[in-house]
Amino acid sequence: MVLNIEDIILIGAGALGGAMNAMAGGGSFVTLPALIGAGVPSVAANASSTVALYPGGLASAWVYRGGLGRIAGVSMRPVLAATLAGGLVGALLLLWTPGLLFDRVLPWLLLVATLALAFGRRVGPALRARFQAGTATLLIIQFGLGIYGGYFGGAVGLMMMAAWNLLVGADVKALNPARTLLVSAANTIAVLCFAISGIVHWRAALLVAVGAAAGGTLGAVLGKRLPAVLVQIATVLFAAAMTVTFFLRAYR
Repeated sequence: MVLNIEDIILIGAGALGGAMNAMAGGGSFVTLPALIGAGVPSVAANASSTVALYPGGLASAWVYRGGLGRIAGVSMRPVLAATLAGGLVGALLLLWTPGLLFDRVLPWLLLVATLALAFGRRVGPALRARFQAGTATLLIIQFGLGIYGGYFGGAVGLMMMAAWNLLVGADVKALNPARTLLVSAANTIAVLCFAISGIVHWRAALLVAVGAAAGGTLGAVLGKRLPAVLVQIATVLFAAAMTVTFFLRAYR
């Protein structure tokens, strides 16, 4: 297969997106605009982006497999089950959403994700001083995050880290193993739904996936070595830039 400039851009976007997902999340901030720029309609681009980043997420989860543990004192199995159920609901909601409506909702989803990551560390101590999260609270939150991940996919890793940081105050690097596994879990259900529905643009998705697989592995390795503060600042700045871009696109 002969690659053109557009193909190379998609592969590069996949590599950067996979690396971002491995280090802190937000890879769809790169791959979604790249797919839309390649002419894929927004809802199909979102579904194709989820499919494309899925192998990179699995690669990252494998690298991080030794660091998995409990989340806010809750074992991984019920948290995983809640995420899978939410992912199914979210994926079905996306398939039923008109493209024009999704274009209007998308920048707001990006904004929520960016704000949660940027300010979650400051809000967390005050919230934890007044509220103790139990198992039921965590599972409800995780179910909601699964819906968000299955519906949008973009920045769900950021949302998970922000929510967990509010509950337990762990740093970004400590949350990475659980985040990569649970994002992949939500995406597993979503990928199956999107593949069955026929909405995926497979050629574009496969090009992004090639880059994402390599980027996800490299990003997980770098994520273990880079300072957590540096990873967080870089991710927030990039997420903010993409959020502004999508607001301009939707409401200009």
